[in-house]
Amino acid sequence: MKKPCYLFVVGGVMSGVGKGTAVAALGQTLKARGFTITALKIDPYVNVDAGTMNPLEHGEVFVTKDGDETDQDIGTYERFLGLEITKINYMTTGRVYQAVIDRERALGYGGKCVEVVPHVPEEVIRRIEAATKLAKAEIAIIEIGGTVGEYQNILFLEAARMMQVRHRGRVKIILVSYLPVPGSIGEMKTKPTQTAVRTLNATGLSPDFVVARGPVSIDRPRQQKIADFCQVPWDHIIAAPDVKSIYDVPELFEKQNFSKKVLTSLKLPLRPLAKPLWRSYLKQKAAASGTVVVGVVGKYFSTGDFILSDVYLSVIEAIKHAAVANGVGLELRWLNPEAYEKSSGAINELKEVDALIVPGGFGNRGVEGKLKAIRFARENKLPFLGLCYGMQAAVIEFSRNVAKLKFANTTEIMPNTPQPVIDLLAGQHSNLQNGRLGGTLRLGEYPCELSPNSLAAKLYGTNKIKERHRHRYEFNVDYADKLQGVGMVLSGTSPDGKLVEIIELPEHPFFIGVQFHPEFLSKPLAPHPLFNGLITAAKKTSQSR
Repeated sequence: MKKPCYLFVVGGVMSGVGKGTAVAALGQTLKARGFTITALKIDPYVNVDAGTMNPLEHGEVFVTKDGDETDQDIGTYERFLGLEITKINYMTTGRVYQAVIDRERALGYGGKCVEVVPHVPEEVIRRIEAATKLAKAEIAIIEIGGTVGEYQNILFLEAARMMQVRHRGRVKIILVSYLPVPGSIGEMKTKPTQTAVRTLNATGLSPDFVVARGPVSIDRPRQQKIADFCQVPWDHIIAAPDVKSIYDVPELFEKQNFSKKVLTSLKLPLRPLAKPLWRSYLKQKAAASGTVVVGVVGKYFSTGDFILSDVYLSVIEAIKHAAVANGVGLELRWLNPEAYEKSSGAINELKEVDALIVPGGFGNRGVEGKLKAIRFARENKLPFLGLCYGMQAAVIEFSRNVAKLKFANTTEIMPNTPQPVIDLLAGQHSNLQNGRLGGTLRLGEYPCELSPNSLAAKLYGTNKIKERHRHRYEFNVDYADKLQGVGMVLSGTSPDGKLVEIIELPEHPFFIGVQFHPEFLSKPLAPHPLFNGLITAAKKTSQSR
């Protein structure tokens, strides 16, 4: 096999500009041309993984098959590329420094004085090359988090520069930069991007391509202006205006021959475009008729005066996939559980939704409001899906209001509750007592066995499944008989029967809670069975209104 090529994707002007989507969309088009692709994410945080990062600042924590807590962009790569990405494809500043220090302590540098440069960038390069080799990839696309000009990512840019020297002709730089159109001026401005390019030049790098993000498409005069001042061919400046859906981006890139231009730049063969899966998805999406309204009761939405939906990115994408597969449009509503705690009448807004989702989370903020929302869904036959913490909340609500265990709670919130229907997993007590918190949750893929006649088994079409987990607390099996005796079905368990992974209420049109995170496995053309089932039930609710 020919030696692999590397594409580094960096950001200019501001964060959140869409580097992850650009990586995923370009990767999808290159894959459609027959190339083996892998994608990596570099986070410039000192955290060892994303598990200890504030979701309101960083967004969703995505969990890989092998149990790594990563940035949400890894999930975007998996959804677009149809891959199962593992922990070797994700690194942080903390993870890299930890590896360098551990190696130094083991005399792995042979007594040399270990320095920030070159040893830290060399560890970054080692990881990139190892991930590329493991995937047997012809092209590796590496996203460097943050924005050029920040101190945090300068060592990763140095790694890219060193790789350009070592692998001449096989390393290209793509700058995803924002071009604002100030309302008071009404003209797209290129100066911020010019400044970003000069800042990038100061690190020894020059962009081979510029992805021009903005509210509208960049025009030819401004492409030429960037070309003149930034030494980038005008046709290597790719327009990336705001679009309705991130799944429109691959087609947007293809119309500009982005993948062809990248391959030509790398001197790789121009293979024909085959199986453009994104077009099949867009065709299905365009054929949708009608609308279902899905309410998401989340505690992490609010950040000042804004809504940060990225906290539940995979959940939102999974709902979208299922809606498209069911041929319906989708209206998402963000529901604040704290409002239900403050006002008894606020819960009535649930009368306007066709399905309810309570996603994962930690802590006690808004939990009583979530319990009220779940009770409303249970009593009013509103289709309900509880994910991780949402499943635990459903167990607590049912225990209190149906099984009459009025003190039922989780020991996460009330350690001394007399009725701990949700309790710590075995082996987690010592982690809490000794402060071993980062990376010690039950993480990654685990098997689950389903009851043959359950709704879950019907939806999955099998009795044996594997799903990804991220939790420290679990259903307390000491209460299994009590809850089953009043109507709850424990329809999914670990193979040894010690852990309850799925609960459902058979007398309800659709009421399922799962301890795992099914949203991590949903794909545009392969929606997850549970979300698919929820939207199917939501359609019936909508039609009956």
